[in-house]
Formats: sequence, C-alpha cells, structure tokens
Amino acid sequence: GRHEVWSWTTATKESLCLMWQKVKVQLMLSMSFLTTVFWYCRRLYSFLAQIFKRWSNFLQRKLIRNLSVLPEVDLLGYSVREWKGETKQAKHMREAYEELFRRCHIKYLRQVRRDNYSVLRAVLFQIFSQGIPFPSWMKERDILKLPEKLLYSQGCNWIQQYSFGPERYTGPNAFGKLRKCMEALKTNWAEISATRDPEQRGNMCNILFSDESKEYKLYEAVKFIMLYEVVEAYEQIKCREEPVDNLFSLLFARDSSSDPLSFMMNHLNSIGDSICLDQVELFLLGYLLQVKIRVYRLHRFNTEEFQVNYPDEYRREWNEISLLTEDDRYYHIPLFRT
Repeated sequence: GRHEVWSWTTATKESLCLMWQKVKVQLMLSMSFLTTVFWYCRRLYSFLAQIFKRWSNFLQRKLIRNLSVLPEVDLLGYSVREWKGETKQAKHMREAYEELFRRCHIKYLRQVRRDNYSVLRAVLFQIFSQGIPFPSWMKERDILKLPEKLLYSQGCNWIQQYSFGPERYTGPNAFGKLRKCMEALKTNWAEISATRDPEQRGNMCNILFSDESKEYKLYEAVKFIMLYEVVEAYEQIKCREEPVDNLFSLLFARDSSSDPLSFMMNHLNSIGDSICLDQVELFLLGYLLQVKIRVYRLHRFNTEEFQVNYPDEYRREWNEISLLTEDDRYYHIPLFRT
C-alpha cells in the first residue's frame, strides 16, 4: 500500500512539473511578446507625439505669420523700438506714448497689419473679440437683403461699378459677390458674439483674421453697409421725410461725395486699395455699427485733437472700442490695464 501511494505521489509531482514547464514556457513567451508589443507601442506613441508636436508648431507659426492682428506687446517697449533717435518727431512720439502709459493706463498694444483695410480691421477685430452683438437696426433687418433692396427696390443699377478693394472688380456679378460678403459678415459676427468664453472667442478671432479671403469679405460688407446708409440718408433728404444725422450733411457737403454714386466712386471703391477711411467715414462707421470709437492720435499730441470720438454724439448704451494711430492712416489696438 505504501508503495502504491508513493508511486501515485511521484507520478503526480512529475505531471505537475511537466505541466509547469510547459506553462512556464508559455508564460515566458507571452511576457516576451507583451514586452515587445509595449516597446513598439511606446516607440509608436513617441513617434506620433513628435509628428503632432511638429505639425502643431508648424500650424502655430503659420497662423502667427498670417495673423493680421498680432499678439500684444509692451507699449513703451514698442515706442522705443519704433521711434529711436533724437529727432523732434521721435521725441514727440515717445512723449505721446508715455502719456498713454501714465494718464490713460494703456500698457500694451496689438499691432494691426499696415494696409488700407487697417482701420476696418482694427474696429471689427475689437467688436468680435469683445463679443459685441449686432447693432439694433441690424437685428430688425436682414442685412443679406440689402444688396437686393438697393439694386431692385431703389433702382441703384450703378452698384455694378462697385470695386472690392485691391480687386478692382466691376460688372453684373457685383451683386452676387456682395451677397457673399454680407453672408460672411452675418455668419461670423453671429457665431463669435454668441461665444461666451473670452479665450475661445479670441481663438476664433485669430483664426478668422489670419485668412485674407475671409476677412476681406467682412470689410467689403461693412463698406457696402456704409453705402446703403448713405443712399437711405440721401433719399430722406430728397423727400424731406425726417431729419438725418449731421454727419450725412458733412459727407454730402464734400464735392467728392455730393451724392451716393460719387461717394462710392471717389471714396468707397478705393478703400482697401489705395486709401483708408478719412475722418467723415470714421464718423459714419461708428454710427452704423453703433459703437463709440475712441481714437488716440499720437501725431496730435498736446493738442485738443489728441483724443477724438467717432461719432462725437453717441448713445450711452453703445459699446466703446479704442484705436491708436500715428498718422491717421494706419491703426493699432491699445490695451488698457489698471
């Protein structure tokens, strides 16, 4: 009996040893396989992370390079870099910047691309980045129908001579092109102003204002709205229906803009191409967008025209935006810090 028990125990041990040897081999193979897979996955993850990082850096560099409104820079540092030397003009400009820093609490600025859309870009960028909603009159009317109304209801066939900034485009397709510009303005304005998170809104603005084809549509839409408002005011004056704002009297008093057609041909068509907005058009811009545009004119430092509001008569509920200019042609965006 003892011999049988010993034989059975020995056989069981040998069987278990053989089984363990097989399981051990399988476990070692499995561990080796898992280690190899983990190593390859880790290498793949590292490789993909490097690709993503390089692609992200590329997109970021491209975005910054294409940005028409650059990130903020120190105001006084910018002043020193831009106005070196001891000439009378350089000293005057540095003093003006120091005044903005001390008295107006402007600590930073965002540079705006120097072209003939500069002021429109600076104004719209601030409206979008601050989340300012549509003007009340735009909420009551569908701005997409303005080109159609001007062309068909009011018989202004001459809008076929409208030019789109650097693209000196004229002809029967002007109507369709204007419609696309109005769509771009309405869609982007509504989407960005509905975004409550300031950081997200800022990112949306950076993307929009790094695409020339998209941002140019916005500026042309605003130009056309200016033209529409001028036509409306001109018709009211002719029909003597109701009093119009004084700025229209100033606009029509110019020999070069005595009526809507001459205003378009001599002023609007060249904006974005060879000229920027002048003082009267800035009044009109603030009026139709229902914003108070405060402009710091550095070349007018130590005069009453150093700080000017457009329009000078505005409603208390209007939002305020600020511009900074050294020559009344190119504009930057000042940033306030208390």
